[in-house]
Amino acid sequence: MSGIFDTKIEFLKGVGPQRAALLNKELNIFTYGELIQHYPFRYEDRTRFFKIRELSPELENVQIVAKIRKVELIGVGNKRRLVAHVADETGEMEMTWFKGIQWVQKKLPAGAVYIFFGKPARYGSKWSIAHPEMEPLSAANEQRNNFQPVYSTTEKLRGRFLDSRGVSKIMEVLVQVCFPHIYETMPAEILHQYQLIDKKEAIKQIHFPSNPDLLHRARKRLKFEEFFFLQLRLLMLKLTRTEKFKGQALGNTELLTEFYNDHIPFELTNAQKRVIREAFADMKSGKQMNRLIQGDVGSGKTMVAFICMLIAISSGAQACLMAPTEILANQHYEGLKEYADMMDLEIEILTGSVKKSKRKVIHEKLLSGELKILIGTHALLEDVVQFQNLGLAIVDEQHRFGVAQRAKLWAKNEEFIPHVLVMTATPIPRTLAMTLYGDLDVSVIDELPAGRKPIQTVHRYDKDRLKVFGFINEEIKKGRQVYIVYPLIEESETLDLKNVMDGFESISRAFPNYPISIVNGSMKADAKDYEMQRFVKGETKIMVATTVIEVGVNVPNASVMVIENAERFGLSQLHQLRGRVGRGAEQSYCILMSKYELSKEGRVRLETMVRTNDGFEIADVDLKLRGPGDLMGTQQSGVTDLLIADLSKDAPILTLARDAAQQLLAQDPTLSLSENAPVLRQVKQQKKTAVNWSRIS
Repeated sequence: MSGIFDTKIEFLKGVGPQRAALLNKELNIFTYGELIQHYPFRYEDRTRFFKIRELSPELENVQIVAKIRKVELIGVGNKRRLVAHVADETGEMEMTWFKGIQWVQKKLPAGAVYIFFGKPARYGSKWSIAHPEMEPLSAANEQRNNFQPVYSTTEKLRGRFLDSRGVSKIMEVLVQVCFPHIYETMPAEILHQYQLIDKKEAIKQIHFPSNPDLLHRARKRLKFEEFFFLQLRLLMLKLTRTEKFKGQALGNTELLTEFYNDHIPFELTNAQKRVIREAFADMKSGKQMNRLIQGDVGSGKTMVAFICMLIAISSGAQACLMAPTEILANQHYEGLKEYADMMDLEIEILTGSVKKSKRKVIHEKLLSGELKILIGTHALLEDVVQFQNLGLAIVDEQHRFGVAQRAKLWAKNEEFIPHVLVMTATPIPRTLAMTLYGDLDVSVIDELPAGRKPIQTVHRYDKDRLKVFGFINEEIKKGRQVYIVYPLIEESETLDLKNVMDGFESISRAFPNYPISIVNGSMKADAKDYEMQRFVKGETKIMVATTVIEVGVNVPNASVMVIENAERFGLSQLHQLRGRVGRGAEQSYCILMSKYELSKEGRVRLETMVRTNDGFEIADVDLKLRGPGDLMGTQQSGVTDLLIADLSKDAPILTLARDAAQQLLAQDPTLSLSENAPVLRQVKQQKKTAVNWSRIS
């Protein structure tokens, strides 16, 4: 939309400079285009009019036709209010205003008949509605469509009579002015195939529906369009990338075959085999791989990463793996070193705490090609880190890295952009993955290795604490170890520390005979590492910690995870924490401790954790509870700023829209066919500022 849609809203009849300034500030609406896309969030059936004598406390909003008998100002100063005494043939009531009094007073001539709308409340013997919506009764009212839109607004806007009804009035003017200029954005074939109404009709019906069926069709059309252009943009990025960036053809499987036949420590799951096949097809294709691997904690992503590294090394390239924290980088290094030693391959780790003399050796071996595998943190991004031929870059938990940081890693090979494998143990609902990572190929490891027993999860209240301590004691007697995790009460290290220190003291009193580790975010890295290593070696039996261990140590002997104040944690965080246990062959347990009074959402979260171990099911519930912006954090929120579509509720429409976009680009990758001219025009119009945070390369 352009031209008239770029007009500033102050020029619209009924808005003017003052109201425009408020709409700018309160709703971030500046132009006709932004205002017309301020869609209603629900609709009210206003076909029914109530008589005053029919009012009752359980009624929500009511509509009344009444004559104004008398208007008076009551009280002084802050307590001043405007009261209109109104009546119909069945009784009298009051309409009351506490704000915008002077403005309202001019609108209320005695003897005039108005339609009032709002929530009735009883004060003594009189019914009253505070700040009702109101409009004079006329023949036009009686003829109008009574399926009314409800727009989001704010207290300040209501003070300028821009309540939902006020917004609706200026929307009537706007739709009339803009209607001739609304052009179609979708090809006729897609409209026909998916039974979508045209754009003009959709805009008209979304604001002023003729009936529920047309409203449903308008909503479907606009949601489809929103998803379609979002997916089209991501798919075009992917298309550009695969054509623009040649990939190094890495197809040699010599080392992989040797490892598989002689050294592999356990049988791969079918899911691991499938993901390796998908990655191998990419790596040997001559096109640059850009693949996201999703798999729950413990599903075997590290083994998949190592096998992909072997393919790269067999083909004469080097591989690196970048992790967001030193703890996680060390964990990857320890795990991969075991495999690399079997294959007689040199592997090193580069983090902030590696000594200067050691770094120098790593840099030299990397440049000469002698060093085949490098694991590290952000330290890998430094300019001094130069590879002879980086063929495969693996990023763990990539959402923790910024776009510019990742781009630096891809620039480490001047001739070819390295193949990229992104791993995440944070299950992402399919709808969100398609939106945030729509330009990646997605692989899912959806089964656990053989011999792993599902973690048993229970919810216990504070009153059950002695029983829980008794259970912990029994597990430690069997030779097991225990995590006890405390929440971050506020974004404050001091409060966080106090919470975990209190916990440490009470656990020390409860278990005086067992050595205990303590880890929290405010400890220095070496102190944290020392405490973790004591736990890893089995020198301490209990680790009291904050969420710093959410991604961290791998201790197969730890069989119990106790999460204090579990109601304070988000679902995905609870699931990540639970994944710290269940890594050995023994039965493991997760105990969620909470107070007795829980919010509705808190109860749903804890019930979900008890019911299922499936990370994807948990992620879907989390998406419904929190919404996509919160789920991905502020960095990703721009991608999920949808005007009408909802990722947690509209998955079927998203799937259809993505299919349509894929089909269109398969037939016409450059959008040059005349029938796709509307699509091309819309693509060019879309905000130049739209940032795709998920872009990997």
